[in-house]
Amino acid sequence: MLEIQNITFRIGGRTLFDNASAHIAAGYRVGVVGRNGTGKTTLLKLILGEHELDGGGIHVQANCSVGVVAQEAPGGDQTPLMAVLAADTERAALLAEADMAEDPVRIGDIHTRLVDLDAHQAPARAAAILAGLGFDNEAQHRPLKTFSGGWRMRVALATVLFLKPDLLLLDEPTNHLDLESALWLERHLQTYPATLIAVSHDRNLLTHTADHILHLDQKRLEMFAGGYDVFERTRLARLAQTEALRKRQEADRKRIQSFVDRFRAKATKARQAQSRLKLLERMAPIATIADPSGVVFRFPTPTPASSPLVRLDGVAAAYAPDRVVLTDLHLSVFARDRIALLGTNGNGKTTLARLLSGKLQPHSGQIFRSSKVRIGYFAQDQLDRLDPSLTSLAQLGHYLEDASPTAVRGWLGRFGLGQEKVEIPIAALSGGEKTRLALAISALSNPNLLILDEPTNHLDMDARKALIEALTGYAGAIVLISHDRHLVAATADQLWLVAGGTAAAFWGDLDDYQNQLTESRRASKSRKNPEKKDRKEERKSRAMTRQKLAPIRDRVSQAEARLTALTEEKGSIDAALSDPSTYKDAPERIGELTKRQQILEREIAKAEDDWLDATTALEHALEEDQ
Repeated sequence: MLEIQNITFRIGGRTLFDNASAHIAAGYRVGVVGRNGTGKTTLLKLILGEHELDGGGIHVQANCSVGVVAQEAPGGDQTPLMAVLAADTERAALLAEADMAEDPVRIGDIHTRLVDLDAHQAPARAAAILAGLGFDNEAQHRPLKTFSGGWRMRVALATVLFLKPDLLLLDEPTNHLDLESALWLERHLQTYPATLIAVSHDRNLLTHTADHILHLDQKRLEMFAGGYDVFERTRLARLAQTEALRKRQEADRKRIQSFVDRFRAKATKARQAQSRLKLLERMAPIATIADPSGVVFRFPTPTPASSPLVRLDGVAAAYAPDRVVLTDLHLSVFARDRIALLGTNGNGKTTLARLLSGKLQPHSGQIFRSSKVRIGYFAQDQLDRLDPSLTSLAQLGHYLEDASPTAVRGWLGRFGLGQEKVEIPIAALSGGEKTRLALAISALSNPNLLILDEPTNHLDMDARKALIEALTGYAGAIVLISHDRHLVAATADQLWLVAGGTAAAFWGDLDDYQNQLTESRRASKSRKNPEKKDRKEERKSRAMTRQKLAPIRDRVSQAEARLTALTEEKGSIDAALSDPSTYKDAPERIGELTKRQQILEREIAKAEDDWLDATTALEHALEEDQ
């Protein structure tokens, strides 16, 4: 399908690819990963032929259709449905010709081709894709010019998904999506019938969608079989092995150097010393392995405050008297709460975040705040508020007028902005670096309540991991809006659902919420606005379902945890038995390790059976409940 052969590419005096190669077979679903700035998006552009290579070649299979999301968002008086259908130019041309054709033979050929294209099912398929990306029936028939840029980019994504090209190229496809649409896209791409290459920092998307990971590192490309979780385990194991080899070589170098230093001046040992010196010179050094993430976030220790930090009593939110967005809000945020807001875009998640932060005053009702509450607010448009002509040092200096340059640098360092970045214009920073600067500004008050609205849009995988670790260790309360399911699952222990013009606690986890979304999409449109009694019965039914499934889910989790632990232990033993130093330094352990390896093989086989039985039981229970 696609051959990348020994490519070299330079841009702006910097080499992004140096003799890099990869083979992508037909039907592969490939996730492209690597740190920000390594050239992931550039790779897609090279495949499309938008840049000229300095060396090597990229060869796409003949007669292969290639699809990519248009950079320009569609607009005008066209509706989303019209725009998606119009993208299939052959279908549109045939339908137009069918209305005008008079030759019976030609009319027959047209209709035969329309059947081959499944043209009559196209409107239903286009509508289903748009619905999955968040467009209800009314929105699908509104002019595109009435939508924001983010929503129009969803139409561009829907268009390329509708076309089903032989080779689909996606660059951060979840960036303009909410969690609900990201979940739909994940399921949709799992069954994509052709070849897919996706640049993404969405861990869940890569884990559940990709069957191969293409890692861009050190100007080279390396393919790994499996999803992102498998890739990460493999990479970390390799890094650990390389670091062990480096340490062993360093010990050898010290031993040889010690011999040379001791005996170089002695006539009887001079020749041996000279020989060892040459050996030392021939030893190619193994590079030190740096921290794989390279990014650290450290939020400050929050200022203590009495709970609740914020309480909403009967609050309504509006941007104008005739634009009431939320009503009947009875919510409280306590110290150490970890809350994620669920709900499709447009339902009011950002509005609720602005209410809690004090950026929006209530239309009615009352908001009570602790006298010592300090709020750090990261808004979706936070990056747009940065002055691109200033340096990070100068930008932060506006907020820390009395702080020394050293203190300002130290604060920026807490959010992964090193010395080499703080004195260049913000315009020259990457999106991820601008996000780190915005997070640094949001945390200046030592907040005891962090409100984060889509903080990961421009962060790469390593930076997202660092953010999760920082939020996990943060001692204050968190209110989070994010389409990154992994971030939500790792940091939130409460879910609030913003839907139907209000917000309330959601009594379940993300799996329950995903199941609810699936059920609601299957349900008839007449159930979009159920009566309160119906909603109460639905909540009761869902609670009973969760209670029924809880023991089975626990059984699956326990089986999975045991299988993981056994596999990791066996991996350690396999590594020890394959390491020559084990036989040299601890030969007495060989028998013990071999015996334990055999025991583990039997236990892993049994654990796999237990896990399979548990997952099968869960699948059957879910099917019976549907």
